[in-house]
Amino acid sequence: MQIDKLRGRELDQLFKAVLSLKDLEECYRFFDDLCTVNEIQSLAQRLEVARMLQEGKTYHKIETETGASTATISRVKRCLNYGNDAYVMALNRIKEQEETNS
Repeated sequence: MQIDKLRGRELDQLFKAVLSLKDLEECYRFFDDLCTVNEIQSLAQRLEVARMLQEGKTYHKIETETGASTATISRVKRCLNYGNDAYVMALNRIKEQEETNS
């Protein structure tokens, strides 16, 4: 796991801060203070690319709909295929929550 190289007190603090957030409004406020608008949009774009790849969308469709570069799409696809299954885990949990709230 590549993240093992980054492990430490500061990263633990960041992740604990994220886990402490109680709702979407707190997330918006925290990430607005923590990141630039472009950084937030990049993170959101990667998650959307992962969702679309899971659905079997083509690179062209993903590129057109999200504005993501083919390099970003390839990186996300590599993570989906050979990563830690975190995209799948998160997207499945979001889907479950949406179905529960429907």
